[in-house]
Amino acid sequence: MSRKLKTDIPGRDFRVDVDSFSAPATLRQWEEQFAPDVDPPLDLVVDIGYGRGEFLIDLARKEPERAFVGIEYSYKRSLKMARRLARLGISNVRLIEGTAERGVGELLPEGSVTMAWINFPDPWPKARHARRRLVQPAFVHTLATRLVPGGCVHLATDDPEYAQQFAEVLAADPGLENEFAPEPYRHDFDGRIRTAYELEWMAQGRSFHYFTYRRVRSAGA
Repeated sequence: MSRKLKTDIPGRDFRVDVDSFSAPATLRQWEEQFAPDVDPPLDLVVDIGYGRGEFLIDLARKEPERAFVGIEYSYKRSLKMARRLARLGISNVRLIEGTAERGVGELLPEGSVTMAWINFPDPWPKARHARRRLVQPAFVHTLATRLVPGGCVHLATDDPEYAQQFAEVLAADPGLENEFAPEPYRHDFDGRIRTAYELEWMAQGRSFHYFTYRRVRSAGA
């Protein structure tokens, strides 16, 4: 028997009303979202597809002075995360419920994000579903423009085929440079917080592919 989904928030609800943002989104709007919990200027960190949320919560706990934005398509996961944040009293996280494409493209201003994380996105292994993969040229280019000069995006996958797509798409974007060059990726990431899924897969002996790319600094930046 499935358990009934609890919809009450035992405290503050840190989900943002995406329809309240004007287009294009501005840093001022995010300052208002985080007030009074995080003082401006904001140091935005984004977790795209946070899933169970333990990775994002660990990040936010370790750096309470930073502003964290979690993007998740699933209503159920978004609700559970909002309830968990309220119970834990973590106030430096805001949640966007929606697609990664909308969250990044419409709700994050250009040049506003210091760091972005994409952990183990769905590889959509069937050929007919490959177009649904998140790491596509258009999305990566948009994400690159949201990074501050020198800002970085970390990506991880356990799927070798998807890792190859990561490598090709990231290397082709002129706004990004590979921190691990000349290697396309690494199989380990020192000091990284491990997600629950990651620990489970490690126990199964799976291999991992970790990527870190930075936004190219413009001349004089």
